[in-house]
Amino acid sequence: MTHSTRRALSAVAGIAVASLALSACAGGSAAPAESGTDFEPLTTVKLQLQWLPQAQFAGYYVALDQGYFEEEGFDDVEVLPSGGDIVPQDALVAGDVDFAVAWVPKVLGTMENQGVELTDIAQVFQKSGTLQVSWKDSGITSVDDFEGKRIGSWGFGNEWEIFAAMADKGLDASTVEITTQDFSMNALLDKDVDAAQAMTYNELAQLLETVDPATGELYTMDDINVISYEDTAGAMLQDAIWADTQRLADDPAYADAAVRFLKAVIKGWVFARDNPTEAAEITYQAATAPGVSAFPVGPTHQLWQMNEVNKLIWAGGDFGLVDSAAWDKTVQGALAAVNQDGLNLITAEPPASAYSNEYIESALSALEDEGVTVDGEYTPIEVTLTEGGQ
Repeated sequence: MTHSTRRALSAVAGIAVASLALSACAGGSAAPAESGTDFEPLTTVKLQLQWLPQAQFAGYYVALDQGYFEEEGFDDVEVLPSGGDIVPQDALVAGDVDFAVAWVPKVLGTMENQGVELTDIAQVFQKSGTLQVSWKDSGITSVDDFEGKRIGSWGFGNEWEIFAAMADKGLDASTVEITTQDFSMNALLDKDVDAAQAMTYNELAQLLETVDPATGELYTMDDINVISYEDTAGAMLQDAIWADTQRLADDPAYADAAVRFLKAVIKGWVFARDNPTEAAEITYQAATAPGVSAFPVGPTHQLWQMNEVNKLIWAGGDFGLVDSAAWDKTVQGALAAVNQDGLNLITAEPPASAYSNEYIESALSALEDEGVTVDGEYTPIEVTLTEGGQ
C-alpha cells in the first residue's frame, strides 16, 4: 500500500454574492466613528484566505451562503483562497484585497521585515491548533525530545511555534533537522521525519483516515504521540482577520466596512457553532464546486474539521476579541524564537496598532442590539472518521 496522496494547490478565483439590501454601521478614523459620518459606504470587498476552501474558513463560506454579507449592505464579496502561492498579508499590503486571514506571528514578521502596519481586527482562533505527531515508539513525548531529531514542518512561517517552544526550554534550535513536509502526513507515514507537524483539524485527521497496512484498520490515537503547542510556551495566536492600519485611520468608509464585514462574519461563525453539520456541508460544496481544486475535501473530513475548528474559536469569551495575555504570549514567543539558522522571527515589540478590539466590539454590540447571541460555548459532536475522509 502506498501512503502518498496527491495535493491540489490550485485556488478558485473567488466567490461573489449579490446584495438584497443596503445597511451600514457608522465608521470612523482610528476607530469606528459616531453615527452621522458623511461618506459613501463600501459595498464591494475582498477577503484573502491563507489556504484552500475547507472548514477552517467555514464562517466566511456560511456568511456567503446564508446571505449575511447582503444583510450588512455588501453586494459583492469575494472570498479568495490560496494554495500557498499567495501570502495573505502581502496581498493586503499590496492593496489587492481589503481584509486577510493570517496567523499572528507570520504577520508580525512581515510587519517588521517590510516596515508596514496592519491591524488584527478580529482574533478568530483563540487557541493554537498546532501539533507535533510521532509514532508511539519514537520516544518523542515532549519538546525536550526534539534535539537531534528530524522535525517536520510546512515552513512558510508555520515553524515558529516549534522554535518558540524550544527556546522556552533552553534548547539549541541548530540541533534540530527541520524537514519540509507537504500538507499531508506522508512524511510521517514514510518515516522521512521523526515527528510531523499537524493541525488538530486537518493533518491529524488525515493520519487517522489512513489504513495501517499491518492491521488493515485505520490508525488510531493509540498508535501515536501527540504534542500540542497550546500546552507549551510556544503557543501563538493563529487565524485572525487583518486590515490596513493607515486605511482604517484615513478612510471612514473602510472603517465602517470593517465593522459591517465583521458582523456578517460573526453571524457565519455563530451559525457554524450551532449547526456544525450543515456548516461543514456548505464548506464541502464550496470546496467541490466546478473549477475548484482543494485537498482534502471529503465530507467526513470537513465535519471533523468543523468540529475541531469550533473548539479553537469558542473558548468561553466573546467571539473575536484579542485577549491581551494571549497576544503578549505570542509576541514574547516570537521575540524568543530562533530558528536552526540563528535567525529571529522579530527583534522588537510590534506597534500598539498591531491589534485593536474596537471594530469587533462595535460589531458585537450592534449584533447584540439586533438580538443576535454572539457568546456561548461550543458543544463538540462525535465524528467517526472514514478512510480518506469520505
